[in-house]
Amino acid sequence: MLVLRDLVKVYPGPVTALRGVRLEVQSGMFGLLGPNGAGKSTLMKIVAGLLEPTSGQVELDGADVLADPRRVQRRLGYLPQDFGFYPHLSGRDMLIHLLRLKGVKAKGGLKRLAGELLERVALGSAASRKVKEYSGGMRQRLGIAQAIAGDPRLIVVDEPTAGLDPEERLRFYHLLAELAQDRIVLLSTHIVEDVSVLCPAFAVIRQGELVARTTPSRARAAIQGTIHEGEVGAEDLPALLERHTVTRSTLFEGRHRVRVFADDGRPPAGFSAAQESLEDAYMILMKRGADFLSRGADAPPEDSRPPSAEANEGASLAANTEAEA
Repeated sequence: MLVLRDLVKVYPGPVTALRGVRLEVQSGMFGLLGPNGAGKSTLMKIVAGLLEPTSGQVELDGADVLADPRRVQRRLGYLPQDFGFYPHLSGRDMLIHLLRLKGVKAKGGLKRLAGELLERVALGSAASRKVKEYSGGMRQRLGIAQAIAGDPRLIVVDEPTAGLDPEERLRFYHLLAELAQDRIVLLSTHIVEDVSVLCPAFAVIRQGELVARTTPSRARAAIQGTIHEGEVGAEDLPALLERHTVTRSTLFEGRHRVRVFADDGRPPAGFSAAQESLEDAYMILMKRGADFLSRGADAPPEDSRPPSAEANEGASLAANTEAEA
């Protein structure tokens, strides 16, 4: 189990990036969802032992991450948001170099281990190609290959699907779901679809604070029957934004296709009921806070341990490859 207790991080300025975050994460995939600048990357670096918090504690299976980061890092795989590669090296040589830096040992040698890892992330056929020829998704899979070396207990991935095309994202979803079967995978993202597809439980962070912890199904249940959709002209959109919480607005044939949260049962004229989505719930939370979640989700309690039902929900994620509507 990964345990975070009252994590605070204040940068010079002062800028407070984390404000007393408390969280417990059991085995499986767990999502940390929030907008850019919410404090997700700061939290991930602290969990990985790369950054010291101003105060607070981090434990992995009872071991103090902050007191002995090297000991914990031997059980950790980390894929940061920005991962630097040497473009002139082949994928195989780049991975062998990273394994040496991590101090990984292998009975059959690092070359053999690198080959096995590349096969596992579907890069075996591209092992001899230079990294500069890799697509964004291939680079992410190369990053995962080094992260899973040594069979880590905890894998931390920070914004892993940002910038990937749909096909690469789907391939990455399969890979992460497989990895989460027998270890803790902590996924930080601002992309709601990542959480909807992969995570049986997740937390939402905003301005350095943990504002909600729930599951995708419970978050959608909290807004059941409140989402309506319709079309308005550009001249009517400002007034609509003032009167209602808008969760999505897209242009369609010159008009705005808008989804609104109408919890009072009075949607705009001409709007019809629509199927609620996790994206709707997330946008409402960002704009209105966590109070609305009380009907189907949890704000973070004093003890943030997830109910056992949440820990078991969505156990067979490997087959789940489509975002929940």
